[in-house]
Amino acid sequence: MRRLIVCADDFGRDVAVNEAVEIAHRDGILTCASLMVGAPAAADAIERARRLPGLRVGLHLVLIDGPAMSPPTQISRLVGTDGVFDDRQVRAGFRYFLAPGVRRQLAAEITAQFEAFRATGLVLDHVNAHKHMHVHPTVARLLVEIGRDYGMRAVRVPAEPATVLQAADPAHRYRAPLYDGVNARLRRRLHRAGMAANDHVFGIAWSGGMDEARLLSLLPRLPAGTSELYAHPASQTTAALAAGMPGYRHADELAALVSPAVKQKVGELGIELIGYADLPPGASRLLHYEATRACLTAPRR
Repeated sequence: MRRLIVCADDFGRDVAVNEAVEIAHRDGILTCASLMVGAPAAADAIERARRLPGLRVGLHLVLIDGPAMSPPTQISRLVGTDGVFDDRQVRAGFRYFLAPGVRRQLAAEITAQFEAFRATGLVLDHVNAHKHMHVHPTVARLLVEIGRDYGMRAVRVPAEPATVLQAADPAHRYRAPLYDGVNARLRRRLHRAGMAANDHVFGIAWSGGMDEARLLSLLPRLPAGTSELYAHPASQTTAALAAGMPGYRHADELAALVSPAVKQKVGELGIELIGYADLPPGASRLLHYEATRACLTAPRR
């Protein structure tokens, strides 16, 4: 059985992104969107989400390369005087491990973003983080501790199988992301907390280039279990999007999500389109598989 969550990240970043989310959900295969609560067009995104009761909305936690919700004076180890997080992921990651007092400030900012989401009145479908910063062990621990108080029940695990990508697009060579090694730890943490997760994700290697051809090639090769496909669609590449996301083909990604050929292929293959809320608590096919394999291979006594 193959189930597919189709998600748009950066909901609220730009009105053009919000327009694309509405179109892709109404006319295409998009099932959910991840909201940046502190982004410039967040209010517009929230208004659209309220008009689309079938759209599942989650929190796209921003802890890098974006504005914070807390005043800069309260989280001075995380942001500059302008209230914007560091845009260098590795440097920020080391700071989150090593800087004195950073855990307290991270907790305050994560709480502020959950509070902002709660204030929207939307049902929290899932949580993930901008540039997957939620896989950072310090962030992951805080996310689970804080998120459970706000009804968090599902989190994206960014485990993208390179073998599937290679089969779908053999002209390119793919390497596993550097954070692949922490995915298993994140998955175990979520399972212990009774939270659901996807088995696979697609959208890392093709970020900004999830076009129709790639999507049509990927769909027949989706692994068994629950996959999430995430994209960054927009109705147009505005000046702000071009500056912050150079090289992204936003309109091509939107076209792929509303493609009649893609919709037809999903139906032909019997792929079930779902949101994270459709997963049972603690759901993760891969985790159960790993536990079963460990039992089978353990030495007998």
